[in-house]
This record gives sequence, structure tokens and C-alpha cells, in this order.
Amino acid sequence: MKKTIILFALIITAPLFNSCDNSKAASKIDVTNLEVAKKRDAEINNGAASIRFDKTEFDFGTVNEGDIVSTTYKVTNSGKTDLIITNAEASCGCTVPVWPKEAIKPGETADIAVKFNTKGKPNRQSKNITLSTNTALGKEVLKLSGMVIPTTKK
Repeated sequence: MKKTIILFALIITAPLFNSCDNSKAASKIDVTNLEVAKKRDAEINNGAASIRFDKTEFDFGTVNEGDIVSTTYKVTNSGKTDLIITNAEASCGCTVPVWPKEAIKPGETADIAVKFNTKGKPNRQSKNITLSTNTALGKEVLKLSGMVIPTTKK
């Protein structure tokens, strides 16, 4: 019985000794991935892109239901590398953001236009627009709020 247990233990642990063979590891490295990583690391060393807004909140005041409210947020790249906004997602389908698809160079300014359709949205409203960026935070949030006077039903 003792011999069977020892034999069984050797059979189970044998592959572990073989898996530690590092002689083939270097051949598995993809050189193109190394180049991409070097380029990425060099850009990170320059410092992350930084974003500055003329405003992060917009209060549209009081409007009638059915009105379309629009505003523009000015975005400035205050960092040392290109600012890239990969996505702008609103908290509601009634709010539509339009953002720059091209990189914003350091020191340059671009616009994020936002339209909010108040139809079917009576009373106090508050909407968020979440930007996915290459800044240190990765996410930036803009706010839109105000009061919508409901239409009278006849």
C-alpha cells in the first residue's frame, strides 16, 4: 500500500518538474508586443493627458416640456500628451453628446456639444455625461440640470 501511494505521488508531481522548463520561454515572446509596450511606456513617462473644462455643470434653468436644451462644454488639454476622448455616454437616451473624435493636442481646446430633449421629461431633471478618456482618472463626468414645466393635458 505504501509503495502504491509513493508511486501515485510521483506520477502526479512529475509534470510539475517538467513545467518549470524555461528554455522555450524566450521563443514565445511576440516582438511586436514589446515594441508597442515600449512606445506606451515612453508616453506614460511623458505624463498622462490632463483635462480642464470651462464648466462641468450646466443649469439650463426653467424650460417648457418639449423644448430642446443645448450647451457646449469647452475642453482644454492641459497635459503633456495628446488627450483622447474615446466615448461620451449620457445617463439617458434623451441626452445626446457630440465629442471630438480626433486627439486634442497639449494646449488645444475642443467642444463637447450636448442636446437634451425635454419631451416626456417633466419636473426637475439632472443628467450626467460620462467621458472615457486617457487621463489619470480615465472617466470625467459633466452634469446638466434644470426644471421642465410639464405640458397641460387636454
